[in-house]
Amino acid sequence: MNTLDTPGICSGRLTPAEYARAFSDCDPALSSTHAVLEAERCYYCFDAPCTRACPAEIDVPSFIQRIAQSNDRGAAEVILRANILGGTCSRVCPTETLCEQACVRNAQDGRPLDIARLQRYATDRFFAAPGQPLFTRAASSGKRVAIVGAGPAGLTVAHALALAGHEIDLFDARAKAGGLNEYGLARYKVTGDFPAQEVAWLLSVGGITLHCGKTLGQHFTLAQLRAEYNAVFLGPGLAGVNALDSDMPEPHGVREAVEFIAELRQCADLSQMPVGRNVVVIGGGMTAVDAAVQAKKLGAREVTLVYRRGESQMKASLKEQQWAKACGVTLRFLAAPLRFEQQDNRLTGVTFSLMQQTDSGLTPGGETFTLAADMVLKAIGQTYDPRPAQGVALRGGRIAVDEEGRTSLPGVWAGGDCCAGGLDLTVDAVKQGKAAARSIILALTISQADAANATFYQEPSHG
Repeated sequence: MNTLDTPGICSGRLTPAEYARAFSDCDPALSSTHAVLEAERCYYCFDAPCTRACPAEIDVPSFIQRIAQSNDRGAAEVILRANILGGTCSRVCPTETLCEQACVRNAQDGRPLDIARLQRYATDRFFAAPGQPLFTRAASSGKRVAIVGAGPAGLTVAHALALAGHEIDLFDARAKAGGLNEYGLARYKVTGDFPAQEVAWLLSVGGITLHCGKTLGQHFTLAQLRAEYNAVFLGPGLAGVNALDSDMPEPHGVREAVEFIAELRQCADLSQMPVGRNVVVIGGGMTAVDAAVQAKKLGAREVTLVYRRGESQMKASLKEQQWAKACGVTLRFLAAPLRFEQQDNRLTGVTFSLMQQTDSGLTPGGETFTLAADMVLKAIGQTYDPRPAQGVALRGGRIAVDEEGRTSLPGVWAGGDCCAGGLDLTVDAVKQGKAAARSIILALTISQADAANATFYQEPSHG
């Protein structure tokens, strides 16, 4: 039964048909004809700026040219050899600020190639009918590597090291592999079970043993991993969440946006997913936008995203902001939460303080306003928990690594959102994973050569 106007948090606000329509693919795939026509717009630039703008270093003109030649498998191979998670990245990568922004067509006529949809076209065609394997694993090296975290960075490292012949134990705290690709993406951006399909294909190369429900610091320690394996890679992501500046008590109806998104992604029946009638989202990044839009799609009557800074300072891209507005989300700026209004420990609203931008930063302007709310989703950022990996040096609250992903501990590498200086994007995690994998392979190769030299070394004869 439709419960669109029922107050409070409840499920079943829409009909099955409305849920299906609301959470259908927000950016449908290209047809073969449209893909070829779009690919033929490419100039196939030498030293292409789009390739230079891609963190994963995909040879964009090369794969697009193959699409124009109707060589879809060849296009997918170019993509997946550079970015093993190219299918998911084609759906969620902010190409409007990366490769498409750098496209020569963008500067020339204001309409860049639709690189993301072309990449998705090629990878979707491949996964629909993979055929012969693209990758062949090398002979066993006898080396063992432990990887903590089966998110984008960990999966990238695992695949590369397995191809090199190393044996991989891949540990993850959750019930499924994939990290944010499985638990943190908006359901309308990545529909169905595509992340799981991508992971299953990646693991099929062999040599990778997945251990789900295993947590660093609880089921094993970093010291144990260093003692038992030839190398260790840390990619646990961000387990903590930032707290509001205020110490105000949180009544029923206040929850973390990341938990809301994860629950929604794993929900088999959307009619069982509860949402408020009046929802307020606090934050200004991609997570805030994804949470707000999905709350609206679940049937919330009013959804307001409130950000403490100005519109131009939002971490969510202009494209994401426009999408939120198009989906019926109201955006309000320069307002900081002051207190939760409640009755009998149930949320009834949120009072905000209007902020002013001054030379010394943001300051309260003295005015307040209250938004009616029966649900609040907090999306004010996530944090790295350093306790499970004690002994690893930090920078800015996250793991400090060099450009090869090496940490302060010998034999330990790291990558992904847990590291300082990253972009908190799937494609950037892939970039970091590739760099760490190259470094680990080189280190293990050198150690193997040293061992061989030691085995065959003989003391010179003295008579």
